Formats: sequence, C-alpha cells, structure tokens
Amino acid sequence: MSTPLFTPTPTAPGSLPLIGHAHRLARAPLPFMASLREHGSVVRIRIGTAPAYVVTDPALTRKVLVTDAADFTKGGKIIDALRVFFGDGLATVADGDVHLRNRRLMQPMFNKAHIATRGDAMIDQVRSMVATWEDGEHRDVFADMNNLTLAAFLVALFGTDLPPHLQEEFTTLMPAIMKGTIRQTILPPWANRLPLPANRAHAARVARLRTLIDQAIDHHTGRLPSSTGAAAPTGCPHAARPTGLFETLLTASEPLSRQQLQDEAITLLTGAIETTGTTLAWTLYEISQDPDVEQRLRAELASVCQDRPLRYTDVDQLHYARRVLQEAVRKYGPAWMVTRTATRDTWLGGHSIPAGADVVWSPYLHQHDPEVFPEPGRFDPDRWTRAETTAARGSFLAFGDGRRKCIGENFAWAELQIILATILQNWSHLQLTTRPPRPQAVVTVKPDRLTMSYRHTTTTGHQSDEDRTHRPPARPV
Repeated sequence: MSTPLFTPTPTAPGSLPLIGHAHRLARAPLPFMASLREHGSVVRIRIGTAPAYVVTDPALTRKVLVTDAADFTKGGKIIDALRVFFGDGLATVADGDVHLRNRRLMQPMFNKAHIATRGDAMIDQVRSMVATWEDGEHRDVFADMNNLTLAAFLVALFGTDLPPHLQEEFTTLMPAIMKGTIRQTILPPWANRLPLPANRAHAARVARLRTLIDQAIDHHTGRLPSSTGAAAPTGCPHAARPTGLFETLLTASEPLSRQQLQDEAITLLTGAIETTGTTLAWTLYEISQDPDVEQRLRAELASVCQDRPLRYTDVDQLHYARRVLQEAVRKYGPAWMVTRTATRDTWLGGHSIPAGADVVWSPYLHQHDPEVFPEPGRFDPDRWTRAETTAARGSFLAFGDGRRKCIGENFAWAELQIILATILQNWSHLQLTTRPPRPQAVVTVKPDRLTMSYRHTTTTGHQSDEDRTHRPPARPV
C-alpha cells in the first residue's frame, strides 16, 4: 500500500510552556475552536504538554467516525474525564463486545414505537410542571429546561412514582459536576491529581451522584414482580410488563451488574438533561427575539391541535417546530469538543497521526462553517428547507455519526418537540428579562445567564408598555 502524500501539520499559535493551549480553551474556547479552521484541515494543539489533533474538515471527521473508525477508538481526555462519573456507560465504554452488547440491548427501547408508548405520559408530566409557573414571573430558563427534560425522561425511564427528592438533587448536582469535568479535560493530568479543594469537591459530588442513582435503582427494583411470579405492589402502573427502559435492563436475559446499571443510568440521565435542556433554552431565547418565528410556530400548533391539548400523535405533524429546533441544535452545538484516540500510527488527510494521540472533532466548529452554513451566526430555521440542507448533512454532527452515534436521537427530537409545544400552548407571550445570553462552553454550549417571563395575552390582545419595551423588532430574513 502506498504512503499518502505527507502534509505538515500546523500548530495553533498561542501555546504556553507546561499548559499548552489550556488557557485559550479555558478563557475563550468557542472562538479558539472556530479559529483553527484558518490553519488547515488538521491542526495540532497542546493540552498541557500532550499534543492533540483537531479535525476541521467534515470529510475527515467522517473518516474518523465512520470509514476509518477502527483507527480512532472512543477515548481521549474528555472521555477519560467523563468516565469518572459515567463509568463504562454506553457513551464512554471502549469499543468492543461490551459496547456492542449494551447497545443492542438498549437500541429497541429508543425506537419510535417504544417512545410512542411513553409519549402522552411525558406530555402530562411536562404540562403539569409548566402550568405551575406564575404569570409574569422572571424565571431561570436554563434551570427550568433542565428540570422539564429530566422529569420527562424520568417518566420514560422509571415511570411516574420516583421520589421527587432524587430528581431535585440530581438536577442540583449536575451543573457543578459538568463544570468540574470540563475543568479536568483542559488541565494537565498532574493538576487533577493534586489534593486541591476543587478536585476534592468534584470527587465528592461524583460519589454523591452514584449514591442517588443507587437509590433510584433500589426503588425501581422494589416495584418489579418477584422472580417467583408474585404480583408487584398494588398501584404500580407499569408492573404488568416491562414497559420502560430501566425494566428492560433489570430483566435482561444476561443481567447487568449493579455497577453497569449505575453507569448506564447516569449516562442516560445526564444526556437527557444536559444536551436537551441546553437546546430548549436557546430555542426559547431565539423565539423571544423573532416575532415571525414565534407566530409561525403558534400558527402551526393551532392548525395541528385546533383547540385541544397536545397529543403525542401530533408531534410528527409539527414540521416547522422541528426546523426551529434543528436550527437551535446547529447554532449552539450543543457539544463543542469530542475526542477519539488513534489506535495505531495512521494518516488523516495526509497528516501523520501517531498511535495514542488524541484526535478532536467539534460539532460546533463544523456547524458554524460559513462554506456550508451561510451566515452561521444567524438563526434561520428556513435554511433546513432549502437546497443547502442536503449539502449540510455531512456537517450537521450534533448526534455524532457511525457506530457511536447517539442512541437517543429519536427520543431527543420527540422530547424537544413535546416540551416546546407544551410551553407555547400554555403561555401566549414570551419575554426576555435579562440581557442577551452569551454562549458558555462547559460540556455543552449553554447560556451564561437567561431569564424570561411567560404571560397570558390580555383579552384585548394589546401588549403593555413594558412588553413593547423589551420585545425587539423582527430581525430581517
């Protein structure tokens, strides 16, 4: 086999002794990642003293994820850091038999038919929570969306009777855990091993998270029918047969160990609240800034549902809502840095990649490529109806690609549409009550601060002076 034409790999400017580019990743990660496109299709950066190779060309990213996936296994600093609290869950377990077995076990529970069995229960849960918001109250949108997405997913995962304190404490813990995790990915390994207060606090939070998951497992195990065939406790709505994902894991023909159950539960729940909640928060912000988008969403919802509440069978008919959500996913990531590890000395686009090196790809970077998405900083749901949609498919990588593509993509789209539609049905006016949020790269690209109020339109249909002051004019299309 001939050796590929050698291409020198450029190193990004700004590296410092000992810490490399960690200061740039810590202070301004999104502009830094976007700037790498200017230097080539593969760019070397340094995380501490170790090199990493950032892929800026979506065609080469596809080679990493699909065509040459055997040469680039799941791994790298981010994955190593995530394993601290994910363990060997589906998102972080190494390629091989365990990953293949667990994915095959869980895949059917994320198909559209199974999701449909939980859809109306999820809608009921979200509607009951949204209805408790006070008219005109200033609310933390990111926190609200995390709470809604977690609650909806818990219904699908465990049913409706999980003790509320588990949900509340998990939601409280996660932001601090994710912040500590991203800190560990950008600092040198030796810094993470020091007995610093931040390191000790992160370890304590991860331990508490596992305790909470263990309590959820014990609670749910007690609801299942016994191995002798005895009936489950009276009042358990899902005891007749395993209808939720977690029942499937608990009753598998090859049972998972307690450690494996913890790992998979943490992986699923973390994915459910972090990425979906982030997308919804940005979506509501963008809607609040564009009356035309909001009006089109409400018109579609009224046409599909008429005067009745949302049903799960309506979700597939909300085509414009899907485009709005897809544009939010594109513009804000939600992931901005993902790693693989080279399994052997190999070549990528003419660049020499040594065995053991971290290879970095960024959905955020690809989805802001102006060659693929004209005016990438502009929120434009209609870009998904034009001819550019086909050309953009290779650069829209929010859910990954290949054999490690996100198993929950179908569920994520359903949950996103359920929550967005329910909020719009319950509240007829959205209003931003803080300055426009700034993107903040943690594990996802989250808003640094975002509060909104939700109001019911008055019977006269007129807005107050305050509403007119805060409501920006429609942006040009």
